[in-house]
Amino acid sequence: MKEDFFKYQAQTTPHPLALQVSHAKGSYIYDTDGNEHLDFVAGVSACSLGHCHPKVVKAVESQLRQYMHVMVYGEYVQEPAVAYTKLLASHLPENLETTYLVNSGTEAIEGALKLARRVTGRSELIAANHAYHGNTMGSLSVMGFEERKSTFRPLVPDVRFIEFNNDGVISQITERTAAVILETIQGGAGFIVPKDDYLKKVRQRCDETGALLILDEIQPGFGRTGKLFAFEHFNIVPDILVIGKGMASGLPVGAFVASNKMMKTLQESPKLGHITTFGGNPVIAAACLATLKEITESQLIEETIQKEKLFREFLVHPLIKEIRGKGLMLALLFDSPEIVNYLVLKAAEEQLILFWLLFEPKAVRISPPLTISEEEIRKGCVQIIELLNSYEHRPVN
Repeated sequence: MKEDFFKYQAQTTPHPLALQVSHAKGSYIYDTDGNEHLDFVAGVSACSLGHCHPKVVKAVESQLRQYMHVMVYGEYVQEPAVAYTKLLASHLPENLETTYLVNSGTEAIEGALKLARRVTGRSELIAANHAYHGNTMGSLSVMGFEERKSTFRPLVPDVRFIEFNNDGVISQITERTAAVILETIQGGAGFIVPKDDYLKKVRQRCDETGALLILDEIQPGFGRTGKLFAFEHFNIVPDILVIGKGMASGLPVGAFVASNKMMKTLQESPKLGHITTFGGNPVIAAACLATLKEITESQLIEETIQKEKLFREFLVHPLIKEIRGKGLMLALLFDSPEIVNYLVLKAAEEQLILFWLLFEPKAVRISPPLTISEEEIRKGCVQIIELLNSYEHRPVN
């Protein structure tokens, strides 16, 4: 199987972990040798309710028996998508009432950027240094990490970058700016949280200049930070909200959300301003609906804050210099990438799943399912501390 994996399936890195998966349930992934792996990553924040949550599985199976794909997005009335977008709107501010369902986070970013240019009639886009919004050409254009995108230039023009959390450069947002796009919490850069009312100041500047504010909640959304969406922590509301990852408990989906008035601009001049064949797929929409109901009708969001406290209580070690992030979106910061690589790879050998971050080589990702138990948190944290102890006492040539 591994030989076929490397030969027939395109790879993203020279050395993938290549865990051979048999099945997954709850907080565990099981390999083909029967070993259980405690999952502290949740498919990179995608599996909000853990693996194969029974309510999501039931919703998917029920919808599969009724119909799957029947028409391109936006033509037929399909109950799962309508019910989902209506329920989502009930949990969002009034100006975020209309949702465009797509297939992935990066497609949602593309749609949001197009919408901003269409609404404002402007072209300039402002993004943040070390931002990550996906890998399609528009998303890549607002990625603030030149090493990852220089090979693919030329990209979308008229994009500028500012430093996240730096009040002094907000004045670069002007009447030329169509939109400012920011991650509410910077993910690939190391789970960097806004400070000193930074987002409020950006919001105010956008209001003054007529620029739109796009917030990328693809990673922090759906309860991961202790609010349904992370922007709720900072007392602001975006003009366009981008969501994905944890939206469907591991199925591929994304969306961008704005006012109904703004969304109507994609209907004409030109018609089909954004189009997708599989966006709003009824099976995936059913998973979205079941996921959102479970997150909002249970105590999972409130429990996320308590689980964060447990991680911070248990993960105390001289090698851990800082724990960044919020809720169950946490990053352990170390002095060197060497420690990170040792921890991630040794943890994998001991059936604990950790992972790297995109742009911060000194950080280890911890983003488990929201459903993870206190016992599972304690178990994984004990393993991490033991591995860090073994790193300190390893033989040095």
